[in-house]
Amino acid sequence: MTALPHAVDAETPLKPSELAVLRAQYEKEGEMVGVQTKFNYAWGLVKSDSRNEQQLGVRLLSDIFRVSPERRRECLYYLALGNYKLGNYAEARRYNDLLLDKEPANLQAADLRRLIDDKVAKEGLMGVAIISGVAIAAGVVGGFLFRGRRR
Repeated sequence: MTALPHAVDAETPLKPSELAVLRAQYEKEGEMVGVQTKFNYAWGLVKSDSRNEQQLGVRLLSDIFRVSPERRRECLYYLALGNYKLGNYAEARRYNDLLLDKEPANLQAADLRRLIDDKVAKEGLMGVAIISGVAIAAGVVGGFLFRGRRR
């Protein structure tokens, strides 16, 4: 669990029965699904532990963001959260920064920003370690090959 109390959404999925209620309402409305129903279902999907559900949630939120300008602000946090959970940190940061520009005192967005920054730093260090390991291995192999040629 995260130590950032305002970013608890990042790791708190809905119960399967709760998500089922949102899914049933979304499917019941069909082609004429309302924006609020779509948002509620997308919110539940983004909170899920399932990558496929998170991806669908982000797609639904992206649709709302694109076609309903009056709902953009409320989509920003969950688009940021969904992209964070999917590992799309640049997109997560972009949406989260848009929200922080509009609401600098938003504690959820501030905590999510810390989570994003921590993940980017951690994965950046892992990337450096992997590249360093590959370079060392290449140097060792090269040394053996060079030493073998001199004999």
